[in-house]
Amino acid sequence: MASVKSRNNKSTELRFLSILKEKGITGWRRNYPVTGRPDFVFPRLKIAVFIDGCFWHSCPKHCRLPASNKDYWNRKIKKNRIRDKKITKALKDKGWHVIRIWEHEIKSSKFNRKLNLIQKIAQPKAIQRTANSRR
Repeated sequence: MASVKSRNNKSTELRFLSILKEKGITGWRRNYPVTGRPDFVFPRLKIAVFIDGCFWHSCPKHCRLPASNKDYWNRKIKKNRIRDKKITKALKDKGWHVIRIWEHEIKSSKFNRKLNLIQKIAQPKAIQRTANSRR
């Protein structure tokens, strides 16, 4: 498990990064200093995006715990889920939109819905900034 990377994972974060660039979605930052250290942040829009790995965050479809040391892994994954909920609540309480994407969703239609959500939140703000700049 020590070889599982928490940053710059090709199947998750780097794939999401390339999709953002492909779709022309701008305004995001990485390693932005905000509660919970989201993988991607749109600071002006107050959107925090977490790319949750199926193993570490206990995806109901794909999480397969190791056969050895089951008690340790159950506690570890349970603590991760509790922390995820606390971080989501803390960010929402501060007025942030929190979007959590499962690792496996990046290849599915659910991912497109979540990308559309980002664009939907961003569009009214962009229109509002344009209107304000014309005054």
